[in-house]
Amino acid sequence: MNGFKTVLLLAAMTALFMGLGYTLGGSGGAVIALIAAAAMNLFTFWNADKIVLKMHKAREVDGRTAPEFVGIVQQLASRAGLPMPKVYIVDSPHPNAFATGRNPENAAVAATTGLLDILSRDEIAGVMAHELAHVKNRDTLIMTMTATIAGAISFLANFGLFFRGGGDNRGNMLAMIAAVIIAPFAAMIVQMAISRTREYSADRGAAEISRNPRALASALAKLAQGAARIPNPVSLRNPAAASLYIVPSGTGRDNLFSTHPDTGNRIAALHAIADEMGLASPPPVTDATLPPARASVPRSRRPRSALDPLGRDD
Repeated sequence: MNGFKTVLLLAAMTALFMGLGYTLGGSGGAVIALIAAAAMNLFTFWNADKIVLKMHKAREVDGRTAPEFVGIVQQLASRAGLPMPKVYIVDSPHPNAFATGRNPENAAVAATTGLLDILSRDEIAGVMAHELAHVKNRDTLIMTMTATIAGAISFLANFGLFFRGGGDNRGNMLAMIAAVIIAPFAAMIVQMAISRTREYSADRGAAEISRNPRALASALAKLAQGAARIPNPVSLRNPAAASLYIVPSGTGRDNLFSTHPDTGNRIAALHAIADEMGLASPPPVTDATLPPARASVPRSRRPRSALDPLGRDD
C-alpha cells in the first residue's frame, strides 16, 4: 500500500508539472514538462543522496573521526536489520536531522552540530532511530524526489511570472495566476501529504528500533524549540526541502501549511507508545539531576563538540 501511495503522489506531482507546462506553453509546453519531470525523477532516483548532502554541505564521518555518533548509528542499524548507512555531520547551529538515499543499501543519515550540541546520547539515538525508520520504510527516496519536483514547480512558476508579465489579455492573466499561485500551492499540498503521514510511522518505527520512545519525545521538544529560534539557511533558500527534516522550522503546529504533524501531538503519541510497551515514566527532572552546564564552544572547535556531544573528553 505504501508503494501504491508513492506512485500516486509522484503521478500527482508530475501531472501538476505538466499542467503548469501546458498553461505556459500549450501542448508543447506540457510535453516538455513531462520530459523534464521524467528526467528529474530518473536523475533524482540515482542521485538523491548526493543532491541533499551537497545542498547541506555535509561532511562524511566514520568511527575514527566521530566514534560516539557513528557508534550510535551502527548499533541502531544493526538492531533494525539495516545495512550500515553513511553518516554525515552538517556544520550548522540549526538543530535538525535527515535521511536520504534511494534504498537501504545506498542510504545516508545526517545530523547538524546544533542537534548534537543540545541532545543527550539517548535523545540522539532516538532521533537517528527515526531517520533509520524512514530508511527502512523507504521514505527517503520519495521525500527527496517530491522535494525536487516541488522546487522545480516553484522555479517554473517564477519563470512563468517573468515570461507572462508583459501580457495584457485575459488569457495571459489567467495563465499567470495559475502559474504563480495554483500550481505551487497544489504542489505544496501534495508534498505535505507525503511528509506528514510518514512522520508518525517513522516515530513508531523509531520507538521499536531504539526501544526508548520517551527519549525521542524529549528530543522532539528540544529540537522544535531550537528550530523555531534558529533559522535553517537551506530551507530558507529552498522551501521545498522543509519536508526532509525531523522537525520543521517555525511553530510546528498542525495546519494546512505545515510540512509536519504538530510536534505536541507527536510527543503525546510517543508517550502513548511507551505506555503500550510497558515502559515506566521517567522521574521528574530537578536541578539536582541536571548535568552541569557546558562552557560555550568557540566556532573553530565546533567539530569536536559535535563528535563528542556528551563532552566525555572534556
